[in-house]
Amino acid sequence: MASTAYFERLNPLDGTVASRSPRATVADAIAAADRAAAAFPQWSALGPNARRAVLNRAADALDARADALVDAMKTEIGATEGWARFNATLAVGMVREAAALTTQIGGEVIPSDKPGCLAMAVREPAGVVLGIAPWNAPIILGVRAIAVPLACGNTVILKASETCPRTHSLIIEAFAEAGFPEGAVNSVTNAPEDAGDIVGALIDHPAVRRINFTGSTHVGRIIAKRAAEHLKPVLLELGGKAPFVVLDDADLDEAVKAAAFGAFMNQGQICMSTERIILVDAIADAFAEKFAAKAATLVAGDPREGKTPLGSVVDIKTVNHVNALIDDALAKGARLLSGAKGTGVLMSATVIDGVTPEMNLYRDESFGPVVAIIRAKDEADAIRIANDSEYGLSAAVFTGDAARGLRVARQIRSGICHVNGPTVHDEAQMPFGGVGASGYGRFGGKAGIDSFTELRWITVETQSGHFPI
Repeated sequence: MASTAYFERLNPLDGTVASRSPRATVADAIAAADRAAAAFPQWSALGPNARRAVLNRAADALDARADALVDAMKTEIGATEGWARFNATLAVGMVREAAALTTQIGGEVIPSDKPGCLAMAVREPAGVVLGIAPWNAPIILGVRAIAVPLACGNTVILKASETCPRTHSLIIEAFAEAGFPEGAVNSVTNAPEDAGDIVGALIDHPAVRRINFTGSTHVGRIIAKRAAEHLKPVLLELGGKAPFVVLDDADLDEAVKAAAFGAFMNQGQICMSTERIILVDAIADAFAEKFAAKAATLVAGDPREGKTPLGSVVDIKTVNHVNALIDDALAKGARLLSGAKGTGVLMSATVIDGVTPEMNLYRDESFGPVVAIIRAKDEADAIRIANDSEYGLSAAVFTGDAARGLRVARQIRSGICHVNGPTVHDEAQMPFGGVGASGYGRFGGKAGIDSFTELRWITVETQSGHFPI
């Protein structure tokens, strides 16, 4: 980048400098888009196996940087070793899955009513793809923003999160080592106060033909409106308020394990995090007792020491937000079963029972280590409560009857639903995305091909034409 200025990201635990990254200007962002546009003809013209080979080398380079990526996640966002290692491992798999897709970007021959007309549907690269990635699962989501677009023959710009710029820059370093054409893979790191101008300039750039964003619903709406001014397609994976329904025939011990993982992994800072545990009355008290006991073991500590299951939340703003949700719920009659309000970024697992629609915790995404327990009369009431949300990303249903679970899952409005599994579940080949305020479009596998290519209708006439005029 032309800019010589830098900005610092501080460690949320002790305030020391976690990383120092280039502070991009709007001119830098425009230059990155120009480079990506210049590289598009060469990269898009490469055959599928050539693209596959480069992507596999990128996976190797990313794997070789696993320790550095883990350290960056620990210092920039306070992640635990386990969460950071999972990020690194899954991200490598995502790049390899993207590499495998290069020969699956197919089309079809469509029967034509016109004699001698060969009609085809052909998928072609869209152009420059802007990927805007968040901080909470930074390796996974940084890679997801660019890997399948590259496999489809697009060139890319990764707009790094201001909260974890070093982590995202390490991804770009790995891709640069793989041998992509000059300008095919680009990144922009910027100070928080410059984010709006930087993102706006990139969306406005005429070479940018697709945008994908993972983050808050509030910011997603802003990006969608800006892109709509240029009629540019956007893939949005936004907030969530994932319901976890436990029916009267469920294995409670299994449900407790899955709910605890879904609610508190990465301190509840995952878009798929279990935010609402919906219990039918018949098993509610028994589940709540078991779950509160499990949550009491999920304490937070310094992730650099690696002695506790939970690490740090990302900042004091998160602490204040979660505390406000707890205060509101308790003031309106809810009960604290486990945990407590946070006094700093080390927040242990907190469980609030008796949550009702009048409480902010019922509807507002917490994105922190607190979960609401909501009581339902029966199966139908549980489904109603699960759907009583503007969000619709992930969901889960626990039952001893798989057919019943599938029937309930089909009635829950969400992009993802797991029967007898946690709400937190990600695999590179799966269609990942939500409905409602959780966004639209799908990452992952062949669904990603649809998102990052243009579908064209092309015909070849093989007979002499006959026309009415």
